[in-house]
Amino acid sequence: MTAETVRPVLTAVEGMEASDGAGVRMTRMVGTPRLRMLDPFLMLDYFGSDTPQDYLAGFPDHPHRGFETVTYMLAGRMRHWDNHGHEGVIETGGVQWMTAGRGVIHSEMPEQTEGLMKGFQFWINLPARLKMSEPAYQEFAADRIPVETREGGTTVTVIAGTTGNGTAGPVRSGPTEARYFDVSLPAGAAFSEPVPAGHAAALVVFEGSVVAPGSSVRLGGPRVLVLGEGDRAEITAGPSGARFLLLSGRPIGEPVAWGGPFVMNSREEVMQAYRDYEEGKF
Repeated sequence: MTAETVRPVLTAVEGMEASDGAGVRMTRMVGTPRLRMLDPFLMLDYFGSDTPQDYLAGFPDHPHRGFETVTYMLAGRMRHWDNHGHEGVIETGGVQWMTAGRGVIHSEMPEQTEGLMKGFQFWINLPARLKMSEPAYQEFAADRIPVETREGGTTVTVIAGTTGNGTAGPVRSGPTEARYFDVSLPAGAAFSEPVPAGHAAALVVFEGSVVAPGSSVRLGGPRVLVLGEGDRAEITAGPSGARFLLLSGRPIGEPVAWGGPFVMNSREEVMQAYRDYEEGKF
């Protein structure tokens, strides 16, 4: 029997301050000069503020084609609308997994006028065969997302994928087989979780700090720890505990042509997306 190997931390990348939408302030974790992408993950934004002017302008009408957007609300509420007639509110603890496919025009607007707004949005690429698929949604409130409690007080909120203990998230992540776990560790607690062979994987630390195997250096957030090959992700919380996302997904391995809100396989396809949008074909 072959012994399991721990995935090493290849690099620890700090997030960069950014602004998007109508001036929403955030920290960009993936999709920066420091970490361009982590196939199949294209971009990851962490937003969090209790200052309304940092987020109230929201994300007015804008188009997407060729990928998926995933919004996970840690605090606050976000209303979504699109030109296909879909509308809803993502509440605290809820997730929206939107497959833009051939194209949607949508808006994402905070509903409250004061208080904390906090969460993540990330973009997941689609293979060429699915880039022009019909738009689709998977939306789940907090009470439909299972939370696995482990020995010592560790919790794992399972949004997509299945943990090594068999807890399955409600989202079906399709060809990338993406796993999306929100992990909270008490001070000094150790965490270990299988990661499928061939998956790209990362830990996104956003509260407290962690210590990688074989290291004594504490790494605080917001920071992305890109993991190398191996069978398991392992990490230990610092003295104030830690909270992080465990993300993994099967790389698509296709050319990426990125033009603003469109992600296709060639520049010609991106230009066609702009023409289709301008001609009202979304």
